[in-house]
Amino acid sequence: MAGHSKWNNIKRKKEAADSKRGQIFTKMGREIAVAVKEGGADPATNSRLRDAIAKAKANNLPNDNIDRAIKKAAGDSDRNQYEEIIYEGYGPNGVAVMVETLTDNRNRTAGDLRHYFDKYGGNLGQSGSVSYMFTRKGVLVIENTGISEEKIFEDALLDGVQDIEYSEEAIAIYTDTGAFSGVRDALDKLGYQFVSAQLEYEPSSYTQLTDPDQRQKMQKMLELFEDHDDVQSVWHNWENEDDED
Repeated sequence: MAGHSKWNNIKRKKEAADSKRGQIFTKMGREIAVAVKEGGADPATNSRLRDAIAKAKANNLPNDNIDRAIKKAAGDSDRNQYEEIIYEGYGPNGVAVMVETLTDNRNRTAGDLRHYFDKYGGNLGQSGSVSYMFTRKGVLVIENTGISEEKIFEDALLDGVQDIEYSEEAIAIYTDTGAFSGVRDALDKLGYQFVSAQLEYEPSSYTQLTDPDQRQKMQKMLELFEDHDDVQSVWHNWENEDDED
């Protein structure tokens, strides 16, 4: 069920992102820049940069754009310094929400996100208010184009892999955070291509919204978060309509 839901969620996000390709590229470029400033421009020695590149490729960022982003960040020490901040809060009916940001102005970002929470029946919480409901994991999703269950279990049962969810549509591989890069690199060398490859916050439980008005408010709130330039990822425990299929 979870693997099926994750595939549906990824498809929905990618379909929505088609009309916002430039914005997605900008966000991926920012993530690459932060990784370069933190650990250097060589992905062979900078695991965070390797992770950012894999995420960018999964979002269809062309290799030329990736190379330009790395070179620009490596040679531009005076550019804006981005700060990583995770905001936590609640949506309608207590849905837990975590918003990962890279911002050069925390006051602006916090003000915008607080407004979004308030506008749609939620509220911005303190650090730690909902993060205890999530576990940080590496998640690799592969579109199933005829891969047998035996084959993927043979290839993907690597150190650090916690679970493999197989369906006819997609395969989701869960790792602990420390093993994520190594597992991804090993599967990449075997020729697997990922539709999603990143560290995620997986909820330990889910909240349903049965009221149509609450569901609409939650969807609009998530759309505002995802459209914000400073927001890199949004995690929540809403058991939405795709999860219920």
